[in-house]
Amino acid sequence: MEDQLGNIITLAQPPRRIISLVPSQTELLFDLGLQREIVGITKFCIHPADKVKLVTQIGGTKNFDLNLIKSLKPDLIIGNKEENYEQGIKALQNDFPVWMSDIFTLEDALDMIRKVGQLLNRAPEADTIATNISNSFSQLPTLGPPQPTAAYFIWRKPFMAAAKDTFIDNILQKAGFTNVFNHLSRYPEINPTQLHSANPDFIFLSSEPYPFTQKHIAELQEICPFSKILLVDGELFSWYGSRLVKSAAYFLELRQRVSKFFIS
Repeated sequence: MEDQLGNIITLAQPPRRIISLVPSQTELLFDLGLQREIVGITKFCIHPADKVKLVTQIGGTKNFDLNLIKSLKPDLIIGNKEENYEQGIKALQNDFPVWMSDIFTLEDALDMIRKVGQLLNRAPEADTIATNISNSFSQLPTLGPPQPTAAYFIWRKPFMAAAKDTFIDNILQKAGFTNVFNHLSRYPEINPTQLHSANPDFIFLSSEPYPFTQKHIAELQEICPFSKILLVDGELFSWYGSRLVKSAAYFLELRQRVSKFFIS
C-alpha cells in the first residue's frame, strides 16, 4: 500500500499490533473495529474515552518514547506529517512499517479513511464512514453571498490563527466562512493591529490546542468591537478521522447562531 506521502508500505498479513501516533486517526481505528489490534497510542488520544484508557500511552505526538514503542513490537505504525516530528518518524521507519497521512482538505481526509480501511482489511467499514461524511457535507446549504468572514484562533500568547494550506482553513470554507487570514501561510502569529485591520464578522476561539474559554472573549472584543466572538469545538474543525461524521451537523447549528447575529 502507498501512503499519502508516496511511501510504499509492505505487509505480509493484516496487522495485529498497531500503534497510532495521531488522535483523530486513533479514533478512526476504534471505529473500524480494531480495538484488539491497537497496542499503543499517544497521551492526546482521548476518543473513545472508555477504550483509550485501556491502551498503553507511548508519549506525545512530537516526543514519543522510541524504546517503549519498540517494546510493544508493532507490525504497523500510523502517523501524520504535520502532527508528528520527522526525526522520530524516520527512526521508527528503520524498524517498522510506518503509514503516513498528509491532510490539507476534506478530500484528503476521505482518501485517508478509505486507504486506512484498505490497509487494515476494513475497506467496507471505512467506505461507509467516508461516504457518510461526504454526504453530510454535500447537504450543507451555501451561505451568502457574501459569505461571512471569520478568524479562527488556535493559540494565545502569542495569538495564532489557522491560515492558508491548513485543514482548518479548508473546513472553514466547507462550513461556509471566508478566512480573513487566508492570504497568510499555515499558523501565523497575529498581532492586535492585524486583527483590527482584518475586522472579521466572526472570531472563532477553538477549544484546542489552546483551551479558550469565555474569559478570553473580552480580550479580543476590545481589539474588534464589532466582531461576534464564539467559542467553537476544535475537534469538529480539525480532527480529520471518523469524528468528521459529526462536523456537518455542528456547522449547521453554528450557521443558525451566525444567522441570528446578522438578523439582529
